[in-house]
Amino acid sequence: MAGKKKILVVEDHSEIRRLLVFFLKQMGYDAIEAATGMAGLTQASATLPDLITMDLGLPDIRGVEVTARLKADPATKHIPVIVITAYYGDEQLLESAVDAGASEVLYKPVSLRVLEDSLRRYLAAESHEELLQQGNSQQS
Repeated sequence: MAGKKKILVVEDHSEIRRLLVFFLKQMGYDAIEAATGMAGLTQASATLPDLITMDLGLPDIRGVEVTARLKADPATKHIPVIVITAYYGDEQLLESAVDAGASEVLYKPVSLRVLEDSLRRYLAAESHEELLQQGNSQQS
């Protein structure tokens, strides 16, 4: 194994961000933080995390736009984005997030067990793809 999986937490509310980072570190992940959309884009490009959690209501650039930019960039388009939002009733916004490339939408307050299951599912899928690629390159 190449080391700890990196997860970028893009969340403007400091208490929620700190709680998510604490939870991720307790699970054994390397957690990186960003409080704004621009900071999230910068961190994603600089660190190439294995997964990103994304708030939609960011103060500078909405999470939908950040997700769309990440998915348009060849360096970050493969990174799963899990949206964690309090926007329950705004179906159009949630559809926009999925259309932009979000892998999943979870609602605040998010159950830590649900979040853990989602993280493991997406990170295991990524590990499976890596193993397949390694197997294919060894056969070549």
